[in-house]
Order: sequence, then structure tokens, then C-alpha cells
Amino acid sequence: MPSGCSSAKTPAKEDLIEVVDSRNISLAVLPRNQVHLQGLYHRSVAVLAYDLNNRIFLQKRAAGKSVYPGRWDISATGHVLAGEAAMDAAFREAEEEIGIVPRRLKLVHVIPGSRETNCEFVYLYSAGKTASSPRLNPDEVEDGAFLNQNDLHVLVKEFPEILTPGLVYLWRLGLVFN
Repeated sequence: MPSGCSSAKTPAKEDLIEVVDSRNISLAVLPRNQVHLQGLYHRSVAVLAYDLNNRIFLQKRAAGKSVYPGRWDISATGHVLAGEAAMDAAFREAEEEIGIVPRRLKLVHVIPGSRETNCEFVYLYSAGKTASSPRLNPDEVEDGAFLNQNDLHVLVKEFPEILTPGLVYLWRLGLVFN
């Protein structure tokens, strides 16, 4: 496994997730904190949600999060639990974190596990445009805001330290605004 993929500072709740190999083939099931501590490949989801003006919703991660607390991130993110389909995880995370239940999700891209993704194979989904207002889960999300493409460009260029590396990486890949 690649070195430098560990980002966990303290043990997280004991969700079980699948460890995968470099080709995204399932190998084992371990507690999430162990997967991160050992820098093992695994799966996650990221959901892009937009308002009717095509502004992306960004969440500010809660201060109590073990990874990147207080930083701005994609609309909803999370791990794919053991035995769970990636799309089901994306629906779950969107509802759990920002209170949006998308009518449908579109798979935008699967990003291979690497140092840039903390060894996560990231399934990126778009929830499309919604008129629903996000209802933030305070255990997960401290704040939120809709940003247009230009505003996000300025944040990535001038203030990347307040953003999660994952958000910056997705921006640089050109996947946030398609």
C-alpha cells in the first residue's frame, strides 16, 4: 500500500468498511479508524448538490470531525460501508449530512485511490439542481453556503488552507462544475 495515505488523528466511530486493493477489488472488512491508520485503500463517496442558479453547496465540516475539522468541503462526503453500494452511500450521506434527499444521483466519475485521495476510491455523484434548502446535521456540518464557479475559483487559488484537500483536488480535476 502507498505510504502517506493515513490521515486519521484519533480513532473514529467503529464503522466497518471494505479494504480494497489498488484495482478496487475487495479484500477484507475492517473498522474505519484502522483502515485510515494503516493507510489502506478503501471507498468513499462525494455528492455535488447545486441550487437552481447552479451554485455548488459547500459544507463546513464540524469542529469535532477527526479529519479536516472546520474546513470547507464538497456538499456531502463519506465512506462506503461494508456491503453497501456506492450509490446507496451517496444517498445516505446527502441525507445524513445536509438533509437533502436527491430524486436521483448521477455518477460523474470514479477517482482512483491515491495519496491525493487518502487512498480512497472516490465515487463522485451529482444530485443536480435542487430547490430544497439544506438542513445541516450539527454533528457533521458546522455551516454551509452556495458558491458560484468564480467564488470557488478564488477560494481555491487564494485560500486553499480553509478547504479540504479533496475539494481542491476535485476542483483541479475540473469535476466540481461540469
